[in-house]
Amino acid sequence: MSSTKQSSDLDGHQCTTSTKINATDVDKSYFYSLPFLGTYLALCFNLSACTGGFALIAPVLSYVNADIGPDPSIIWVALVYSVGQGIGLALIGRLSDLFGRRYFLIFASALGLIGCIVCATAKSVPILIGGQALVGLSAAGGSSYTSVLSEMVPVKHRFPAQSFIYLWQLPTAGFGPALAYIFILNTKAGWRWCYYYNIIWNALTLILFIAFYFPPTFEEKHGRQDIWRWLKDYDYFGTFLFVAGEVLFLLGLSWGGSVYPWRSSYVVSTIVVGGITLIVFAWYETKMDLKEPFVPKGLFRRRSWVAVVILIGVCGGVYYAFALVWPRMVTALYSDPDDLMEVGYQACIVLSELLLVRLLDVDCHVRLDEREFKISAPLLLVRSVYHYTKARATALLFLGTFFIGWADGVAQIVCGIDIDDQKDIGVACGMMGTIRASFGAACAAIYSTILTNELTSKVPAEVVPAILGAGLPEQSVPEVLQAFVTGNTTMLDSAEGVTTTIIEIGSSALKQASADSYRTVFYSSMLSASWPSSAPSSQPTSTKS
Repeated sequence: MSSTKQSSDLDGHQCTTSTKINATDVDKSYFYSLPFLGTYLALCFNLSACTGGFALIAPVLSYVNADIGPDPSIIWVALVYSVGQGIGLALIGRLSDLFGRRYFLIFASALGLIGCIVCATAKSVPILIGGQALVGLSAAGGSSYTSVLSEMVPVKHRFPAQSFIYLWQLPTAGFGPALAYIFILNTKAGWRWCYYYNIIWNALTLILFIAFYFPPTFEEKHGRQDIWRWLKDYDYFGTFLFVAGEVLFLLGLSWGGSVYPWRSSYVVSTIVVGGITLIVFAWYETKMDLKEPFVPKGLFRRRSWVAVVILIGVCGGVYYAFALVWPRMVTALYSDPDDLMEVGYQACIVLSELLLVRLLDVDCHVRLDEREFKISAPLLLVRSVYHYTKARATALLFLGTFFIGWADGVAQIVCGIDIDDQKDIGVACGMMGTIRASFGAACAAIYSTILTNELTSKVPAEVVPAILGAGLPEQSVPEVLQAFVTGNTTMLDSAEGVTTTIIEIGSSALKQASADSYRTVFYSSMLSASWPSSAPSSQPTSTKS
């Protein structure tokens, strides 16, 4: 709960966090108390800050690199955020379960504030990467809202309570690209306003957590037990295996195709070593007799919880098919490259729909595994789009992201309910977040590789015959093809034999080749959407208790 007093308010007597799952007689005055409102607003602001730390800056990295670079390591700005958040979720979840959440969330908010200040004042790309690493680690605290809110609110109120929190990340996660372009086009500081914006939210979050957030302390969780005994018995080796394995695995997936080629020894070795380390971690946690394991043994033995986590991972994977591919697809097929705001607004469709639909997650009396059909159908239909069917693509994308957001929003709340003991809610939600990040990284790597391979093969195969048929001299083909692929209009205009007709025909062929390539990516996403059918069936517990 938000304080010891709040624990008393729930059912009229002092009790531990683990008993709050069945509390149903909460007085309405509890929800209007300053500690509750202050903590709730802190969670809202914190989520806005943590999503903005990535969603605002990622779409405009090319402008950042032009300002303080150029530096080929600019891609690390996105990578360090993903890795930091991925490993931090499970760490904060487990440690806060054992030692209390207050100081972990305060520290995470302070870390985010410092990181944003470093990034906002960065004069070079390496400094920006360092600051973004702090922002990524702090985002793990902001993404822990599910476990924090679950301690504050009885089960039957968790769905509407969490749905409202999603509203606060709509400006960043929903309209991040558009907001970032607004900053670039309309402010003197340009892209730095992406971090100024988050400085405001992180500062407000820090103040509210310090003033109002007082969850159960270590003494209230464990009575008179000695904290040094818990520190002595804690599973340090298991934690090391988890962190090392997850960092290597996520880095390998993130490096492939962006920093290094997929066949590079850096990529192969990090993925293999990371995967083996995670397997050793799983064996160690299940076979060793640990007094305070990093992951409670009963967690992954609960089939219904595993089913929910698989669904969340699948939703994350399918989301990346849209969130990564759709903005590029919009730019390549539907937008005027000189109109940055059109690109920005179109790129917002995915996340805004994912967030808006979560506001409808007020009940969980639906079998989660039935939703795979609702997710899969729009995904299958999206592959029917072409470069002249913008309205159809947008409508089908609306349907696909609608059901993805619905399933993902409900499943995240159920993940904190469907466990044996509520005292483990932090690690349950944290592991869910880490697994979701791993699914997302894997799917992002797969989709990016498929798209790159498809474009590499289909663009020359479709564009070259088109421009030759339009009358382009054969000796000019390599130069013109490179100009089309890179978008270099100067090179295109200066090429020998190029006419307006050739440019129009070549541009149309390029869009057709791109459309064919993107459809292949959506085909591959069907495999992700079908995974829930092989997972154990999950029937969420009724919230009307």
